[in-house]
Amino acid sequence: MAEPAGLPAAAVRLSVAEKVGYGFGDLASNLFWQMFSIFIAKYYTDVFLLGAATMGTMLLVTRVADAFVDPVIGAIADRTHTRWGHFRPYLVWMALPMALAAVATFSVPAYGGTARVVYAYVTLTLMMVAYSAINIPYSALLGVLTPDSKDRTSASAYRFVMALLPVFLIVNTAMPMAKHFGGDENSPAGWQMTMTIYAGAAVLLYGLTFLMTKERVRPEAGPPSSLRRDLADLRANRPWVVLCVVGIAALTYANIRNTVAIYYFENVVPGGKDYFGPVMTTGAGAFIAGVMLTSPLARRFGKRRFYMVSMALTAVLTAAFYFVPPERIGWVWAANTLINLVAAPTAPLVWAMYADTADYSEWKTGRRATGLTFSAASFAQKLGWALGGAGTGWLLAYFGYRAGVAQGARTLQGITMMMSVIPAVGALVAMAALWFYEIDEPMVERMGVDLARRRTA
Repeated sequence: MAEPAGLPAAAVRLSVAEKVGYGFGDLASNLFWQMFSIFIAKYYTDVFLLGAATMGTMLLVTRVADAFVDPVIGAIADRTHTRWGHFRPYLVWMALPMALAAVATFSVPAYGGTARVVYAYVTLTLMMVAYSAINIPYSALLGVLTPDSKDRTSASAYRFVMALLPVFLIVNTAMPMAKHFGGDENSPAGWQMTMTIYAGAAVLLYGLTFLMTKERVRPEAGPPSSLRRDLADLRANRPWVVLCVVGIAALTYANIRNTVAIYYFENVVPGGKDYFGPVMTTGAGAFIAGVMLTSPLARRFGKRRFYMVSMALTAVLTAAFYFVPPERIGWVWAANTLINLVAAPTAPLVWAMYADTADYSEWKTGRRATGLTFSAASFAQKLGWALGGAGTGWLLAYFGYRAGVAQGARTLQGITMMMSVIPAVGALVAMAALWFYEIDEPMVERMGVDLARRRTA
């Protein structure tokens, strides 16, 4: 996307085409992320044939280890200098490696025992590192598309509409495709081919994001900063620290609920396997509707206030889901739809707030480290995913889940709690943590004016 020659970054408004192009990147990422969020537990317990507790421990170890790689990737991206910018090149450099790692993860080796467990650890770790190496630069790209905070919130909303499209696709096609290619819903060959198709589509979408976006925001001129200095700036950036806590809690909430949903519909809801795709599709549609309301409502109420209200309602509705009779599929359907609608604005809001914390750091210190700042989002995402994924595996084991058999009453109650009161705790923690976030809309306006003056001085 070209911009008029000589036009300062502050005067550039993002076109709809560029916002859509930016959103293609998260559409690509979520062809992986949604597969891992919705089906990874089922894949490892029912297809790869790992025990639930072993699976939970593996998700914790691999994701926590990878989370600490994220700040390194963010720092490297900040120090990458090419004719295409700091962050856009990673969309083409890392697309194919991530696709190959994802296919390897969804491939079941012929051998068993300890060697199979080691294979699962290695392939999942490679997949997570590759995901970080493309998703951290992609996320940081939001902070340099434009210095306008409201425009970034709008771009973030486009991003999350695109991010939800794979839910429609995956919940309705993943298991049918696995069955088509392998002859059975638990066929290893079927799951491998399904992931291959999704990964190929993601490579093409990353290429479109690279072609349709442009980096405009440049750090203030000055001597190069050391990684130690950047990390010190980050630790002193209180709003950034708060968002880390918010992100971990929110992703723990989302991952427990998303991961256990397939178990809930297959085991708790009578005839629920037939309803899983339609209910999840409707939920994704409600989520997209909620995301589309984010930008105008955030302008009216402010990002912080709007996030806290949305997350508080999400916590209450999720806890109340425990009392929804599973045999009343209409109630289950309606409750899940409402939860998704109310929770939706929290996702684009937190990413827009990360961009504000990058501005805050530059405003306070005169130094900008956008990639490192956005690595916090990935770090929080990974830790939340680790806690949610590990918690799901351990809780399934604790409640007595065993693959391929009828579940007992204790197991069914446990799965219901994992869809309701247990994740609701994470939502409450996220809401409470954001109380300490100090960047409000007047501060955003003040930072924007000051930074624009510095950059054009």
